[in-house]
Amino acid sequence: MRRMVEIHCRDHHGTARPCPDCEDFLAYAEQRLEKCPYGEAKPTCAKCPVHCYRKQRREQARDIMRYAGPRMMLRHPWLAMMHVLDKFRKVRHPMELRGSRRKFTNAPRS
Repeated sequence: MRRMVEIHCRDHHGTARPCPDCEDFLAYAEQRLEKCPYGEAKPTCAKCPVHCYRKQRREQARDIMRYAGPRMMLRHPWLAMMHVLDKFRKVRHPMELRGSRRKFTNAPRS
C-alpha cells in the first residue's frame, strides 16, 4: 500500500514523499492491518470477505489503488506481479478458519 500511496501522492499532491494526509491514511491502513484476522497472509482487498476500512477510508483506498495500480507495473514490477498472482489465491472466511482450529483443540483430554 505504501508504494501505491507514494505514486498517488507524488502525482496528485506534488510531493516527493507522502504528504500529511497520505501519511495519515498509511497510518490508518497499518493499524487496520495489525488487527486483520488474516495478518500478513491478508488477501487482496477485492477478494477479502472482511471489510477492514470505514466507508470513507475504503473510498480513499479505492481511489489510490485505481490510480496507482496500473502505474505499479512500471515503478515496482515485482510487487505488481505478486499482487496479481495473489488475486488467484483461494480465501477462506476467518470464521471457517476458527472452526477448523476448534476441531483440533476440542479433542477429548485423557
